[in-house]
Amino acid sequence: MRRFPEGFLWGVATSAYQIEGAVDADGRGASIWDRFTGESGDRGDLACDHYRRWRADVELLAELNVNAYRFSIAWPRLIPTGRAPLERRGIDHYDRLVDALLERGIEPVVTLYHWDLPQALEDTGGWRNRETVERFAEYAATCFDAYGDRVRWWLTINEPWIVGLLGYLHGLHAPGYKGDVLGEVTVFHHLLLAHGRAVQELRARGDGRGSKIGLAPNLSPHYPASEGAADLAVSDASDGYVNRWFLDAVFRGSYPDDMRARYEELLGPLDFIRDGDLAAIAEPTDYLGVNYYAPRVMQAAPDDRPWPWRVIVPDNVRTTGGFTDGVARTEAGTPIVPTALTDLLVRIRDDYGPLPIMITENGAVFPEPVHDERRIAFIRDHLAALHEAIAAGVPVVGYCHWSFLDNFEWALGYVQRFGLVHVDYETLARTPKDSARWYSEIALRNGLPDY
Repeated sequence: MRRFPEGFLWGVATSAYQIEGAVDADGRGASIWDRFTGESGDRGDLACDHYRRWRADVELLAELNVNAYRFSIAWPRLIPTGRAPLERRGIDHYDRLVDALLERGIEPVVTLYHWDLPQALEDTGGWRNRETVERFAEYAATCFDAYGDRVRWWLTINEPWIVGLLGYLHGLHAPGYKGDVLGEVTVFHHLLLAHGRAVQELRARGDGRGSKIGLAPNLSPHYPASEGAADLAVSDASDGYVNRWFLDAVFRGSYPDDMRARYEELLGPLDFIRDGDLAAIAEPTDYLGVNYYAPRVMQAAPDDRPWPWRVIVPDNVRTTGGFTDGVARTEAGTPIVPTALTDLLVRIRDDYGPLPIMITENGAVFPEPVHDERRIAFIRDHLAALHEAIAAGVPVVGYCHWSFLDNFEWALGYVQRFGLVHVDYETLARTPKDSARWYSEIALRNGLPDY
């Protein structure tokens, strides 16, 4: 049995817009996702109807033996227009949810922003507008005042790179802009500044019940497609784009010189970065959330724009299923490379110090409604990789599997199923999959059987 540290958090994760539905209930304001329809044509108006079924879902969480539940608060439920006044019914909803979790011995791990910006703020420029940072700080303060006496684990921003990449460069996510590199990097900066302002707001309120706060970026270890100089160079460059741009800002108080030079060559001076911003972004945090799905194997592509690289799956990358000719992949086509998680965590420890890390997302798309052996193998192999990182001295404090329920998967709608629990979208019936039962045993034992 591979034992995990005492007090290890075994959790599952969700986000508000992906499961709650009830978009018009109890005074909730519109979010940018209510106005945006992705390629699937699906909407999150009903999703899993968790807003109304949350009590039964909490009981299901307890059955799974988890001692942590990562969820997000819907900003438009608390502050419908992004500015005062507050909506008391929204505040009371999460109040009840937090209490119910704690009554069952489940730690709330609360994400403040998981992509559902109030539409009223988007109408005045959204995350491209610096004023949105201060509106977020006010919203964070509202949450700390309402729940800070009970919530110990806070996350500020979920996956800031994805917000900019898919929302402003590729147009695949709300708010749906395309080709806006200036918008993308401006949004990156304002999201990081919002993170720092939220940390300041929590610190201003004292330690509460020992609350901890961190960021939840999606991080990808990078590997060159070959040992050629061009591939080595773009692997490092893409690492600056995906990883170092965020980690250097939060933990070193600076943006990486190489990536900043790339932006300035393309856009000119980055005037939206003001004096004092990076100091605010680098307000000391207590832990780092890591969302990990797959590595990036990089090949030079000099003619590609805006960046001269592309992600490939070369034949010489070893994965769970062997080499990538016949590679083990998720149903979404994502290569399954658990060893890259170990590499990523050791790299974070080496480059940024031994800060506590929580795996805040890790999961896979598999379609089987109940008997999902591939998901069990996926979790097993990634937990083994996580155990390797712990053995190497990385202070990992928890693992939250993505996701608790099959849910609304943003632009892709309801086709991709990540859940440990199957959701019948006609009846909304919940059925724990084999992976849920397997994971519940791991959580109960705080250990992974040898295999």
